[in-house]
Amino acid sequence: MKKCLFLFLGLISLVCLGQGGYFSQYKNGEKLSYRIHYSGLSAGTAEISSKLTSLYGKPHLYVQGVGRTTGAVRAFFKVEDMYESYINMNTGLPTFFVRNVSEGSYRQYLTSQFNHSTNNLKLTNKLLKTNNTRNISFSRGMQDMLSAFFYLRSKSTAVLVPGAVINLNVWIDDEVFPFSLKVVKRENIKTKFGIVKSLKITPYVKSGRVFKSKEGVSIWVTDDAQHIPISIKAELAVGSLQADIIGISGNNLSVIKK
Repeated sequence: MKKCLFLFLGLISLVCLGQGGYFSQYKNGEKLSYRIHYSGLSAGTAEISSKLTSLYGKPHLYVQGVGRTTGAVRAFFKVEDMYESYINMNTGLPTFFVRNVSEGSYRQYLTSQFNHSTNNLKLTNKLLKTNNTRNISFSRGMQDMLSAFFYLRSKSTAVLVPGAVINLNVWIDDEVFPFSLKVVKRENIKTKFGIVKSLKITPYVKSGRVFKSKEGVSIWVTDDAQHIPISIKAELAVGSLQADIIGISGNNLSVIKK
């Protein structure tokens, strides 16, 4: 249960911004809200919001992901997780990433500053007063778990079709996770907004860590130019996770209706 909200934010983020990609049609102030269930029990909520800003004198997209437990689950296990990313509007690559989480007695507060010219990042543990910084090399085009949210959404409708496979490396916590995303098929999914034309996508992740198998996760995004994530299902090593979209603002609701 401890990692459910973290996993949701990470997985839904797997959904270089392409030419004519999402940024070209971005509407300032978007917010997506989700209800999370763990093994059938209402467990929490997650929100991903974004707005235009400036960092180091360059235009950036500021993205914030927040996950928290609610109701009965929160009574015995309190989770307050926040992730932040500043994405360069010109390159589509992250400049600065924050992971600030509180899960029961567990705390972590990490910042990652990316230098894509040298393919190096500075990782800082904000909870340590000394010896709190490491310099780490990374592969070209590295995304963080929130900038990756727009990686998939930036793909054109001509690219994101059944049978397509997209590979990317994502910086999560303090290590690199390689993912392959396969577009499986088109499906119509029932949501609170009605029936939505969707693409089913399977992220292939490392087995033996959290998920039961490499094919244990499915994500559905709208089958249109915006590719809004609307649902996720995952079989975990213990229990299962499901999250569904319950709110969207700063965008046209008609884009997710059949």
